[in-house]
Amino acid sequence: MLTGVVTLVAVCPAAPARAAGSRPVEAGTAKRTVPAPVRVAGARTGFRAAGGRPVAARAVAAGRGAPAGWRPVVMVAVGDSISSGFNACGWYVPCPARSWATGDDERVRSHYLRLLGGGAPVAGHGVNLAVPGATSADLARQMAGAVARRADYVTVLVGAQDACVADERQMTPVDVYRRRVAGALETLRAGRPDVRVFLASVPDLRRLWQVGRNSVAARAFWAVGRICPSMLARPRSTAPADRERRDRVRARVAGYNSALAQVCAAYGPACRFDGNALFDCRFTRDQLSKWDFFHPSASGQRLIAQLTFPLIEDWLREPAGERVT
Repeated sequence: MLTGVVTLVAVCPAAPARAAGSRPVEAGTAKRTVPAPVRVAGARTGFRAAGGRPVAARAVAAGRGAPAGWRPVVMVAVGDSISSGFNACGWYVPCPARSWATGDDERVRSHYLRLLGGGAPVAGHGVNLAVPGATSADLARQMAGAVARRADYVTVLVGAQDACVADERQMTPVDVYRRRVAGALETLRAGRPDVRVFLASVPDLRRLWQVGRNSVAARAFWAVGRICPSMLARPRSTAPADRERRDRVRARVAGYNSALAQVCAAYGPACRFDGNALFDCRFTRDQLSKWDFFHPSASGQRLIAQLTFPLIEDWLREPAGERVT
């Protein structure tokens, strides 16, 4: 089921290289397109520290005289089934160990493992609050949970379920989506002023239709499970009404991603948006779960981590004492 790294890079190249010492473009400052989506054994989903409350990452670094300025102690993933690792290792169950964000499976090489490799003291402090089926309406509550866990770094991926509805008229309006995400980020900032946050773009749902429409197995799963009917209903139809419906759903997802860029830019330098890297990614059927042909497989989860982590990696190289606000 897994594909190699070479395949992933060929299909969806990682973020463009940048000159030494340069900083990636902040969300909203320029248009960038990257060519191209229950605790289990072994998953580290809790957190612990002396007295049960981890000290601030910056204080740890300062107390040890460490040269780096940003060393998160607690990272939290919020959002929907994609970040929970749903269907990445079993039949219709979350699999946090294979989450692109907080997973500890070496085959995925999540943000959590890459932070560990970069010297961040997050071992055992990867918290996954993502919930299958969550929409933007659930984000504020999840962010309150991130605050309660004293998060230093938060990843956000939510929006597919705002568009994947029984009838396209039920899709969340873009302005409502924007307001919900902005409110959730304000909850996070109010409780954790020094937190840093990464917003992943919502994957292209029409790409799912493109890679699965000719698969008998995919069409069967989509029909039996009533998976994302707004996009995936009547997958073989070429009727104008169905083509136009798919285009409208894709446009709504593009609207969500524009809203993410705007909200992240308003938040400031402590927020990064992926510049549509995930939306633009032309993933393959091998990178989808064979359980539903909708959620990422383990190799799909790895692809998300590979695409997105380089966009925040420079934070680990900041001079000691630098504050991003």
